[in-house]
Amino acid sequence: MRLLDGHLRVCQNRHIVPLMADTDKPLVWLRGDVKSPPFSAAARLEAGILLRRLQTGQLLSLPHSRPMPTIGRRCHELRIPDVRVTWRIIYRLDSDAILIGDVFAKKTVATPSGVVDACKHRFRVYDKLTGE
Repeated sequence: MRLLDGHLRVCQNRHIVPLMADTDKPLVWLRGDVKSPPFSAAARLEAGILLRRLQTGQLLSLPHSRPMPTIGRRCHELRIPDVRVTWRIIYRLDSDAILIGDVFAKKTVATPSGVVDACKHRFRVYDKLTGE
């Protein structure tokens, strides 16, 4: 990896990536990942852009994100359209990080109850481990 102009870096696969500022929040992946495949390259890029915006403190709203109060306070769902499926990323905005609870392909109108329950559990376990 090499630095460009002090603000950008070139990683091993030749992507140019902005360096995180001290005020940016890290992503904490409790479950799931965003990779191609199964994500298309365009959907993976869209997910990365939206997650990066969250890291810098931007609040997203529809059509990109919607609140998920059934999971908990500060919980949201990112919407990533893809060629044949719409991906969802369940996340929670904490004061010091963006927690990723799950990544899944949404195939029904309602979020599956198994995903909701699993995310609630993952966030609860995280809070116990970190003393939140």
